[in-house]
Amino acid sequence: MHWDFAAILIFLGVAVPLLGRRRIRQLMQLPATTKEQRLALYASTMAFQWLASAIIFWRATLHGFTASQLSLGFPRLCITVALTVGLTTLILLNQVVGLKQLASLPAASQGLVPQLAQKLFPHDGAERLAFFALVVTVAVCEEFIYRGFIQHLFQNLAGGSPYVAVVGSAAFFALAHLYQGRRGLISTFTIGVLFSAATAISLSLVPSIIAHFAADFVAGTLAPRYLRRDAALDLVEPARSPSEAASNNTMYIVI
Repeated sequence: MHWDFAAILIFLGVAVPLLGRRRIRQLMQLPATTKEQRLALYASTMAFQWLASAIIFWRATLHGFTASQLSLGFPRLCITVALTVGLTTLILLNQVVGLKQLASLPAASQGLVPQLAQKLFPHDGAERLAFFALVVTVAVCEEFIYRGFIQHLFQNLAGGSPYVAVVGSAAFFALAHLYQGRRGLISTFTIGVLFSAATAISLSLVPSIIAHFAADFVAGTLAPRYLRRDAALDLVEPARSPSEAASNNTMYIVI
């Protein structure tokens, strides 16, 4: 393996998860976030993702990776369209059902997601425009990094095995979302497998980019509304056990 590819894998597998957890811990220590803080968070995330993608694209093409090998196209158009529609529909249904289940719980049992929603997601029109740009950035850049570059790299290292490539890509994708905790790790690994499988079948990033965008956009649009609870209801509704709450929390954030 080339030294720069090894450095990229170490950075994505070690530094990104640790930095993400640190950033979320700092965020959760704040009683609330201001508009300026949310916009700054969106801007810094977009800058980092585009920079990381540009560096990875540079090093990958320098070592002979082609656009088709990085799944930058749609050679199997009909399969790509079918997978895009099916995968996006599945993701949207899961997000909506998960949000409804989470919102049905008392606030004390909802876990990390509602707190992240209030501090991360947009509160007004200007923030929604910035959030839209963020979601587009995350969908394009993360899918290129994990489904384009890492998946093809693992497939090369495994002698052409698409199964190793799918699992390896999904594992690194899950690690990047380590800040969401154990259940978030499982959720993002599962969705990573689906996205990677769609890429392996279609030879295109289009299905996973569209589905990724849909997941994050729906979370950012609907989560604040679904999770805005009446405090009076929480006073009379008994809290469920943490294990029971976790078993009902199927909504995930893949930003």
